[in-house]
Amino acid sequence: MKIGLQIPNFTWPGGPGGIAAKLAEIATAADEGNFASLWVMDHFFQIGGRNPQSGLGPAEDEMLEGYSVLSYLARITKNVKLGTMVTGVVYRHPGVLAKTVTTLDVISKGRAYLGIGAAWNEREALGLGIPFPPVAERFERLEEALQIVLQMWSGQRTPYHGKHYQLVETLNSPQPLTQPHPPILIGGSGEKKTLRMVAQYADACNLFAGAGVDVVSHKLDVLKQHCERLGRDYATIEKTTLGTAWLAPGHMSTGDVIELCRQLSDIGIQHAIFNMPNVHEIKPVETFGKEIIPAVAAL
Repeated sequence: MKIGLQIPNFTWPGGPGGIAAKLAEIATAADEGNFASLWVMDHFFQIGGRNPQSGLGPAEDEMLEGYSVLSYLARITKNVKLGTMVTGVVYRHPGVLAKTVTTLDVISKGRAYLGIGAAWNEREALGLGIPFPPVAERFERLEEALQIVLQMWSGQRTPYHGKHYQLVETLNSPQPLTQPHPPILIGGSGEKKTLRMVAQYADACNLFAGAGVDVVSHKLDVLKQHCERLGRDYATIEKTTLGTAWLAPGHMSTGDVIELCRQLSDIGIQHAIFNMPNVHEIKPVETFGKEIIPAVAAL
């Protein structure tokens, strides 16, 4: 099993002036600790106001733009793969998103993921003047975005005519270094639309570990059914989860995390991604690298 780190919070001691240095410290510790991946949210407002146990804060807390952060992390790190967990489809035009992820892949020497989903945060979209259509349309846009990105990464320069997007020439130069293209990860667990799109277009799924192992197992079964119906090899899809690991007295121990990883591995999860409410202390990242990652590597 591989382990990834998500950084969803930038409200740390030292204030905004210390964010860049702390990010570099966290990323270096993750890279040296053999984390497989490093992720940031693609949000513009903080999202944790309704759940104080998440380790996140209210909308007013510091939030950085995701791809700018990933470009910064690409320079600092050497090995970890980089992506957003995940980009809301309405935030970026699909053609521009393909160029953005291509750029990240080139400057990181082939370490980019495209993380994408249907978007949900109406407050930040409307707050910043981003159109936020009804959920059915957002899913239509998600499917068209996936088609556009794949067309651009295929080298085709033909027009794309969709219901919501029209592109005259899907030129993308340079192409990504990762071949055939950076892996596409779709975040979400909707059984009718999201998991069907994973089976049809994506290289990875991302499910919420906090829902429980039984729920995650059921979602994987649904994904397998979509694969069978579409003729997709289920084994070619990377199965990932996102969860929280709060390594601190009264919260979780290394043994707790290892056992969770074992349970997830038993149902087919290959890549467990964690955020850490106390990540800025660095010690939790180092503990993962020294104790947890070696312990779960053989799972």
